[in-house]
Amino acid sequence: MTVVSNTTPLHYLVLIDAVVVLPALFGTVTIPETVRAELAHPHAPEAVRSWIAASPDWLQVASAPTAQDADLLRLDPGERNAILLAETEKASLLLIDERIGRVTARARGLRIAGTLGVIERAASQDLLDGVAAIERLRATNARLAPSLLDQVVERLQS
Repeated sequence: MTVVSNTTPLHYLVLIDAVVVLPALFGTVTIPETVRAELAHPHAPEAVRSWIAASPDWLQVASAPTAQDADLLRLDPGERNAILLAETEKASLLLIDERIGRVTARARGLRIAGTLGVIERAASQDLLDGVAAIERLRATNARLAPSLLDQVVERLQS
């Protein structure tokens, strides 16, 4: 399974100590160089910067092609390059959270999942306590509607 990730899912999975589920779920995860740079940015949390500085073997960095499509040019560089890399690699899954990026990726025929989808999938395989992971996510600055988090917790508890 080829999986490409944008910045946000990795960022939050690192912050909630759940990034370790990615190789168990997907094997290798590939990111474009722009995502690596965003994770290493001085404004990123120290935990995220430290994680990417000593990135695990299962994380691969690749070059993304240049965008020519106007729909992609309205996205931030990480989203744009993650979508382009997912298309180039014929990825089975793109990890992306931002709404406009998700809409654009779906319109281009890509299968997507976000941070919450990763948590749910990992919990369903007993790789983590999904409810505890959601509670840790609530404690971050993730811009997710509380009602959405409540729905995920409800599904995890059923």
